[in-house]
Amino acid sequence: MTTTDTQVTAPSLPVTDLYAKLLRNEPLFILDVRNAEDFKRWGVEGRSALEVVNLPYYDFIEDEEGSIARVPADRDILVICAKEGASQYVAELLQGQGIQAAYLEGGIASWGNFYDIRDVVNKPSGRIVQIARPARGDLSFMVISDGVAAIVDPLRHIEYYLTVAQEANVTIKEIFDTHIHADHISGGPALAQRLGVPYYVHAYDAIHPIDMLPAKIDYHHLVDGQTFTIGQFSLKVVWFPGHTLGQVNYLFTAPDGDSYLFTGDGIFLSSFGRPDLGGKGETWTPMLYQSMFERLPQHITDDTMILPAHFSHLDEGGDNGLFVEPFGTVRQQNDGLKPRTLEEFTSYVLGHLPVFPPEYVEIKRVNIGLTIPNEEQASELELGKNICALSNA
Repeated sequence: MTTTDTQVTAPSLPVTDLYAKLLRNEPLFILDVRNAEDFKRWGVEGRSALEVVNLPYYDFIEDEEGSIARVPADRDILVICAKEGASQYVAELLQGQGIQAAYLEGGIASWGNFYDIRDVVNKPSGRIVQIARPARGDLSFMVISDGVAAIVDPLRHIEYYLTVAQEANVTIKEIFDTHIHADHISGGPALAQRLGVPYYVHAYDAIHPIDMLPAKIDYHHLVDGQTFTIGQFSLKVVWFPGHTLGQVNYLFTAPDGDSYLFTGDGIFLSSFGRPDLGGKGETWTPMLYQSMFERLPQHITDDTMILPAHFSHLDEGGDNGLFVEPFGTVRQQNDGLKPRTLEEFTSYVLGHLPVFPPEYVEIKRVNIGLTIPNEEQASELELGKNICALSNA
């Protein structure tokens, strides 16, 4: 096969359009041309209509004809590489052979750093805004009411929260973390320092569970049952130990009586937070059991909306890109909330623990100020999806 001398161009696809296609579950064939090791570590995930194939870029260099023959000629192809250049090259090779191909703008890096912002609630009394990082399955929220705002579980790139507040013309009043996260770097301390506002976390999480060293960040200690007011919303702190010792839920109640529980890694829509990231899975599992089956039902009803800090796959959310469900629905679809004895629950939990990423120990150090990474180090620590939930739970 010989390629034509005529310059062939391939269209690019913005990451926003990629996410829209994934949410709509449009048939999509992704050709990932990164090396096999990087591809195995993480990539684009979607729903049932997504097909992803790894065919490294250097294969096209060494055997252009054979590599092109391995790409389906009857499909629209989206080529993805690390930063963009290699995928554009491959997409143009395919276009030159009559295969409809585009490349992702910015490569996999643009997908990894993409944030999606949309309203969960928009009422006269206030808004709840979901600020998500889909590539990682990370979720955070801003509650806005009467000109003030509170942020729950902010992610590392704090400029998105500042932009939402500026566009809504509100003042960020408080910043809350449900716990000291292990899978990603919190934006909470940086936002608090930038804005001169209080950062709240439970003191039990302000000691590194492995190193046993105290936090070097400025924080305000939360206590069970503590209350706050955010505009017309009332907020109650619900201690929920198990995933971490200091994991809390935040129960927001609107003037109309609707309630919203920000669960962090306490419970997810289809799973719950693993108890072993502090290195004490067997010891913390009974606490988690008590939190899930004794503490939680005291504070919410089946109509309380559950807003978690993570999702494992897009099917947990709707076509609207929101990851929120009433507790009654979560209780029915979440196998982890199935009634069990403590012995049954312990066996279930310890039998579904996924691999413990060593990076998670270091991320916890970062989140309490024991170490300060540069941007490259921070990105490397956060590479890939979170695995805070039990596997197949």
